[in-house]
Amino acid sequence: MSNLITLADPAAMRAWSAERHRRGRTIGFVPTMGALHAGHIALVADAARRCDDVVVSIFVNPLQFNEDADFNSYPRPIDDDVAACTGARVAAVYAPTAAAMYPDGYQTRVVPGALADLMEGPMRPGHFEGVVTVVTKLFGAVQPDVAIFGQKDYQQLAIVTQMAADLDTGIEIIGHPIERDPDGLAQSSRNVRLTPEQRSAAVCVPRSLDAALATAARRGSTPADVVATAMNVVEAEPLAAHEYTTIFRADTLTEVTDFAAIERRPGSVRVATAVWFGDVRLIDNRDLFDE
Repeated sequence: MSNLITLADPAAMRAWSAERHRRGRTIGFVPTMGALHAGHIALVADAARRCDDVVVSIFVNPLQFNEDADFNSYPRPIDDDVAACTGARVAAVYAPTAAAMYPDGYQTRVVPGALADLMEGPMRPGHFEGVVTVVTKLFGAVQPDVAIFGQKDYQQLAIVTQMAADLDTGIEIIGHPIERDPDGLAQSSRNVRLTPEQRSAAVCVPRSLDAALATAARRGSTPADVVATAMNVVEAEPLAAHEYTTIFRADTLTEVTDFAAIERRPGSVRVATAVWFGDVRLIDNRDLFDE
């Protein structure tokens, strides 16, 4: 029988974590918006390798959605999520209500720095402010030693890592490699909203990044060549609507427009893309010089 506990109140969550820390146990934290899939369970396994107890939060954060329709349609299979956590030997699920997170009179927001002004920032005003605000509140309730974030949301990972350091949280932030389906599509809670036809078409997203890496490996190729190659793969798919493809430095997120200005080595530069399938937006990224 599982010993999983579900908590919905910040004070109760802090008390649970405090008791665990008094016993000398370490806490690994996996923040999610629910609709758990194999990628989330891989994050849980990563946290379990590093810590004694794992906490998973399930909260669809209204502050980070730019469209009401996207927020309202986001899947919320809470019973399935708790069952998945039970099977993964999670110690506690923190599933606060919106009223518990943002009660009447709530005023404070956490403002991210320059990393949020790049890439997705201008296209999603207020999104990263919503992210760092909710993550700060989750950290305050869970009090983890380690927090695991997937690299699919690479900019989010960079912003949270910066925030955790800047605010002296003492929490170690770990970026977990992207988990993919057998055909290469990055695992995402939004994938369940794709129609069967859109799901088949969505394989153009990882294939566009494969093409980007192949072009980058060619002598004399430029960032413009890489972006054009990736775009061509997506634009050849009738059900896909290309939003952007960009090449950026992994450390600063600044755009790379000239390969002569950077070192072509694994981990130095990434390529990211965003593609729409109907009203479902998928994002993905890869290490551009991955060996």
